[in-house]
Amino acid sequence: MPSATPQELATAIMDCLDAGARIINLSLALACSSTKGEHSRDKTLNHAPRRGILVVAAEGNQGTLGSSAITRHPWVIPVVACDRMSRPISESNFGSSIGRRGFSAPGTNMTSLGTAGHPLTLGGTSVATPFVTGAIALLWSEFPSASAAQVKLTITHKAQPRRASVAPPLLDATAASHALSTVRARR
Repeated sequence: MPSATPQELATAIMDCLDAGARIINLSLALACSSTKGEHSRDKTLNHAPRRGILVVAAEGNQGTLGSSAITRHPWVIPVVACDRMSRPISESNFGSSIGRRGFSAPGTNMTSLGTAGHPLTLGGTSVATPFVTGAIALLWSEFPSASAAQVKLTITHKAQPRRASVAPPLLDATAASHALSTVRARR
C-alpha cells in the first residue's frame, strides 16, 4: 500500500498550490507521523484557503468512527463512499466533521479504465472522492469568478441544510449550482 509522510504530503500540496491548482484531490495513507511533519502538513493546508484552493479528501475505508488528521482540517471537504441506493457503505469512516462538512458519493462497483486501457472495477472512498472533485470543477467552470470560499460555502451549507450526523449527505451538484447561481445573481 503506497503511503506518504506528513512532510511529503505537505511538499506535494505546496507543489500543487505553486502550480496554480484550484482543487486538490487527496486519496492517501499517511505513514511515519512526526510533530514537524504534522505541523508542515497543517501549515500547508492552512495556505489553501488563502490561495483560493479547495481540498477534497477520501475519508478512508477502515469502517471506523472518527476522522483523519487531514479530514479534520476545517478547509478540507471529506468524502465517504455510498452504494447505488445512496446509502453510505459500512467500510467508510464516519465522524462529526465528516457529517458537518463532507459528502458521500458513488463508491461501489465503479468501472473505469485501468492500465493499458483495460476496464477496472473498484470501490471505496478513493473512488468516490473524484465525483465530488469533478462536481466542484464543473461548478467552477459554470461560475469561474466564484471564489473558493463561495463555492465551498454553497456546496456545504446553502445547497443542503445539514443535520447533526456522522454520515454526510450525498452531494447534489444541481442544488449547488442553483444555490451558487442565486448567490452570484445577488451581486
